[in-house]
Amino acid sequence: MEKVLNSDAIQSTLDGRGMTQKELANKVGVSSQAVTNWLKGKDFPRPASLLKLATTLSMTFDQLVRADMRGRPIIAYRKKANAKTTAAHLSKAEGIGMLLKPLVAHLPEQQALRTLITSPATDYDKLQTIVSQTRNRLGIGEQAVLGYEHLIGEFKECGAVLVPVLWGDKGNHENALHIRLPEEDVTFIFLNLDTHLEDFKFWMAHELAHVLTPELSGTDPGEDFADAFAGALLFPKACAEPAYRAASQEKRPDLQLNVLMGLAASHMISLYTVYQQTQQYVKATGQPALNIEENMLHALRNSRRWPLVSTALFDPAPPAPERYIAASENTFQTSFFHALKRMIVENGTGPAYIQQVLDTPLQDAMALHEELRR
Repeated sequence: MEKVLNSDAIQSTLDGRGMTQKELANKVGVSSQAVTNWLKGKDFPRPASLLKLATTLSMTFDQLVRADMRGRPIIAYRKKANAKTTAAHLSKAEGIGMLLKPLVAHLPEQQALRTLITSPATDYDKLQTIVSQTRNRLGIGEQAVLGYEHLIGEFKECGAVLVPVLWGDKGNHENALHIRLPEEDVTFIFLNLDTHLEDFKFWMAHELAHVLTPELSGTDPGEDFADAFAGALLFPKACAEPAYRAASQEKRPDLQLNVLMGLAASHMISLYTVYQQTQQYVKATGQPALNIEENMLHALRNSRRWPLVSTALFDPAPPAPERYIAASENTFQTSFFHALKRMIVENGTGPAYIQQVLDTPLQDAMALHEELRR
């Protein structure tokens, strides 16, 4: 993808702010000549500099760059509580996507024929049909507990590369990041291991929906379908119906909640997912609603949080580089670090690349680089 900066738009923004190119260079941390070369189309900023340009000028990637759209990375952030991604988030993610392009050549050959959901829908009955077909393909019954291994295997079958990361406890939508490279036909799924166990499987199922509906990736309808698909896949109608029957036999809201909490624990999913899927069943079938208020639900959920995935995987945490890489390859069946190792050995790629691609501190990137170059 050939890219040049939108010089006219940038100069207009500079003029409006009364800022010179030299002042812009100082804020971005580069030389004045570098900015001149960017604006003349002789060079293009690295992802980190592009991000600083976007934040300094309050411009989106679309406003900053003129590009051939065919090769542009497609970004999908999982929404949480209707949180919106910012221009800085998208610019940074697109920069990571551009950096991932040369890594693709070092990945194993991707499977050409992949499963897709051709008619995604959030209508209750249609959605239940979709998740029933998905569960059948995964080889599990409609009432069976969906395990991580089922989801991980499906990502691999669909040509998606999982990238487990340690980004710390995130409060909004940054626990999962989807980057699709349309020209290379490869999708990278970043999963934050510093996430509570009961939420992690939902995020994985959400990202799987994006992989199965690539044409919707990066759109609001795509996010809505992915959320609906994830909940229904983890706790479908065949589970929600008996859950409602059992909970509705209890008169007190706290006892109804205890029924749902027990089911959440047995399925290793969030209480909120069980509640939402039971409510969807009630709404679709016209049954009387449960006597549960959402503030009670959230209070119980917050009082009984499960450990972080990283805590379950690594004791003590944080893990040494070799343990982190081994867990990524063995547990998540990812070829990411093997490809990264090949790239380092064959191309002499340095730790700065790891720092930018994994969005990790330089010290951690250097430790990973040292391990991978052995």
